[in-house]
Amino acid sequence: MKPDDKPIEHPSSNLAGADEQQATVPAGATMEEDQVKKSKIESQTSPQTNSSPAADATSTNENAGTNQPVPVSSVVAESRLGGWSWLLHFALKSAMVVGVGAILLAMVGVAQRTAWITAGGFSGGNVSPQNEGDSAGDEDKRYICPMMCTPPSTEPGRCPVCAMELVEATGGGGGDGISVTIEAAARRLVGIQTALSKMGDMTRTIRTIGSIDFDESRLSTISAYVDGRLDVMYANYVGVQVNEGDDLALIYSPQLYTAQTEFVTSLESNSSSRFSVGNSDLREMARENLSELGMTKDQLESLSTSRKPESRIRIKSPQSGTVIEKSAVEGDYVKTGQKLLQIADLTSVWMMLDLFPDDAAHVRFGQQVEAEIQSLPGEVFTGRVAFIDPTVNKTTRTVRVRVEVMNFDGKLRPGDYATARISVPAIPGTLVYDPALSGKYISPMHPQVIRDEPGKCPLCGMDLVSTVQLGYTLEPQPQQQVVTVPRDSVLLNGDNGVIYVETEPGRFEIRRVHVGPMNDFEAVIIEGLAAGETVATGGNFLIDSQMQLAGNPSLMDPSKAPSYAPGPLELPEISPVMLAGTAGQEFDRAYDAYFEIQCALAADLAPPPVALNTMLDSLSNLEMSAEVPDVAQKQIANARRSAVRMDGSLETAREAYRGVSHALLRAAVAARGPKSAQALTHYYCPMVPGGGGDWMQPGGELANPYWGDEMLRCGELVREMGRQGDMESGRVGVVETGFSRGDMK
Repeated sequence: MKPDDKPIEHPSSNLAGADEQQATVPAGATMEEDQVKKSKIESQTSPQTNSSPAADATSTNENAGTNQPVPVSSVVAESRLGGWSWLLHFALKSAMVVGVGAILLAMVGVAQRTAWITAGGFSGGNVSPQNEGDSAGDEDKRYICPMMCTPPSTEPGRCPVCAMELVEATGGGGGDGISVTIEAAARRLVGIQTALSKMGDMTRTIRTIGSIDFDESRLSTISAYVDGRLDVMYANYVGVQVNEGDDLALIYSPQLYTAQTEFVTSLESNSSSRFSVGNSDLREMARENLSELGMTKDQLESLSTSRKPESRIRIKSPQSGTVIEKSAVEGDYVKTGQKLLQIADLTSVWMMLDLFPDDAAHVRFGQQVEAEIQSLPGEVFTGRVAFIDPTVNKTTRTVRVRVEVMNFDGKLRPGDYATARISVPAIPGTLVYDPALSGKYISPMHPQVIRDEPGKCPLCGMDLVSTVQLGYTLEPQPQQQVVTVPRDSVLLNGDNGVIYVETEPGRFEIRRVHVGPMNDFEAVIIEGLAAGETVATGGNFLIDSQMQLAGNPSLMDPSKAPSYAPGPLELPEISPVMLAGTAGQEFDRAYDAYFEIQCALAADLAPPPVALNTMLDSLSNLEMSAEVPDVAQKQIANARRSAVRMDGSLETAREAYRGVSHALLRAAVAARGPKSAQALTHYYCPMVPGGGGDWMQPGGELANPYWGDEMLRCGELVREMGRQGDMESGRVGVVETGFSRGDMK
């Protein structure tokens, strides 16, 4: 180092926390010298890093006394080393904290799963069943929208779609997949109501419109019989009331005066120069001429007595009524045949109705009709059908029906509009029972005239006819006895109809039904329900919603719901019509094919194609036969439609076989062939899923077609329908089941 070089000072930091020192470095030193000096500085500073505070203080004092310089690189390296060591220590401590926390959470979870810790505190592993059930109940509590707008929620509130209050799902599925159980409290809350199905006759209402018109049988037109002049019009305005024989007009007629003179002359002389006939014949001819000119019997008798011809004659009213048209005034000259007045008797009017052809087919002569008039709302008028038009209007495609209504008080005015209601049997038939007409006699022209004994009509003089000739029976018809339920109990969705049957208190079972005609209050259940069952009439949609929530069949998809009522098929007790000839042979041929299919199913075989085709062919022929009663033809058509679905697997055939059996059982009640009339037995098996199964056999040992070898002898005798056992019903007992009645449920 040269003497004239000045040292350069560099700041350095003492590792023990001493004050900053100044280090000098010659400005013109070489690289080798710098390296040597750096190594010396590092050797001097390295022991100070691990020294004690006392040694650090001593070293500081020494450095301060000697004033030795400290290199910059050593200070930077030491600061970096200190930063990385601090970061490493912080990371290790954080990892230890996170690990301990995770272990604690895992231990808490294990304790909860092993029931050492519960919502009520520390239990030591002992949990009472009641607490366990309460906690499970809180977790399973769900709230649903009554309109099923949204999925179930675990929190109460309102539906975001319809804003209705969510209700707690207090009921659950019955566990059998076809029912739902609703508790008594929830039942009262939602207003579920029930009613009993009943067996009886039901009527449906045909509603139509019409108008009031004049009774054409009580209309009279007053015309001029001779040429002349109207001197006086006594009925000089429209609407005047007249009685039979009242003077209507006074007419002057020279022609009438001449005819009167001839009549008087024939009365006074023994012969006539103008006629070469007898005197008596002349008088009769003159009298006949005056009668044709409009003179009444009383006027002729008066002329015969007075023998004074008059040039003016009074025109008399032929009936009592109201003048509805006036075509001439006083002083008019009229010609022979010219209309002067028109008179209508308004004590009886016609109500003209327009019916669709299918509705008109169920209406018959004498049937009662109720109507309300547009001008008198709320007041009901009654009449009876007097005529049914045999043709259909090509423009309106309707049938005109005429109803005769009595109008003694004059409230019905021709031209007014009417709304009519006609009650007809829900199950149509060729015969109808009407208590008001049963065993009565009625006028063929005026149906309002009804008598208990035969006689003549006081209006038209025609003989009264018995209502039996018009299709009215003396007693109710068994074919019209049907199962009915309140209309509110039926839920409809297109072709699907379901009813919820309360089989046990609080347990509602879905039942798929075939719905028939309906009126304002009741609905006919053709198949799927028996009389005496309890059905839900209020809250049906809530029950259906519960079924949807439970994943059970519901109104939206009732395909898996049972469609038959439990118990044997109930049949009316009537005498069947014995078919003969071709119809009887086809009837027995169809039933023989049915028995062959029954034997095949009992042997666990699919229906033989030949037997199935034979049955379908015979059923089609019976549908077209005129000898088969209408009731039997309807059931035969149902059997044919069900038999078409038997062409498949054994399970499919057995499912369709029940519908065929029900239809043919009902057909056998209405009609019978020579062979089927001798031997026919009705059996029932309560073990068939969906309400049990019915079938027929010609006799022999019971063979169950629904179970085959699995339960071949399971079933019970319901009824011997042959000639010896016909009209006998009632169960004889279970032939073989192996189960009690309670187990069958």
